[in-house]
Amino acid sequence: MDPIRFGRSLRAIRMRRGLRQVDVAAAARLSRSQAARIERGELKGVPVDDLLALAAALGAEVDLSVRWHGEGLDRLLDARHAALVEVVVRLLERNGWACVVEASFSIYGERGSVDVLAFHAGTGTILVVEVKTVVPDAQSLLAAHDRKLRLALRIAAERGWAGRGAARLLIAPEGTTARRRIAALEQSFLAAYPARGVAVRRWLRAPSGPMSGLLFLPDSQVDGVGRRRSARKRVIRSRPPPNITG
Repeated sequence: MDPIRFGRSLRAIRMRRGLRQVDVAAAARLSRSQAARIERGELKGVPVDDLLALAAALGAEVDLSVRWHGEGLDRLLDARHAALVEVVVRLLERNGWACVVEASFSIYGERGSVDVLAFHAGTGTILVVEVKTVVPDAQSLLAAHDRKLRLALRIAAERGWAGRGAARLLIAPEGTTARRRIAALEQSFLAAYPARGVAVRRWLRAPSGPMSGLLFLPDSQVDGVGRRRSARKRVIRSRPPPNITG
């Protein structure tokens, strides 16, 4: 990231919107001096949360990227994502859900895949699970999750699951990084995923009505369940759908 360009970009947005620096700083819960420092590109020692807060106060988004060993980082992230998906599937299966990993779809020209698509036969509930090891831009995440939720019953029907209602769940890795990222955009995430923690786990045990929740899980273990070794890495896991007629 170019710190000078970053600061100039925020300043340009503020000027374009006709906002005073002191007001933007107050909206971001920062001191004016900190806001001025960021706009000058003096980012050394500035917490990332401050950068995100100032950008959010301007209606802007920050996309920080990391490069490492060419494609090495992609492989590393994929391994962590697979481990977290494994934890999610085991959690769901223990609570009576049938699961399909990477459930691809193509409906009316809309294409994509669901990280984990789950079906609770007792209630006819379809659960659309998004697993994020790195919490992305909130708007793009919510738009994608909304779209998959809207198509959930059709995606499930293609797999022989007669769903009567759909819910969604966002899974993020336990740890300070993901929590800080979500906390910086708390209002957006809270509005989209009001159910948290214990409430989500209770719903998973006995689904009742629609639910939109967020759950933090460690990618190495959950409730004593350990990560599979890499030699036994699973790409797709599914169970034959139950014969449900309605």
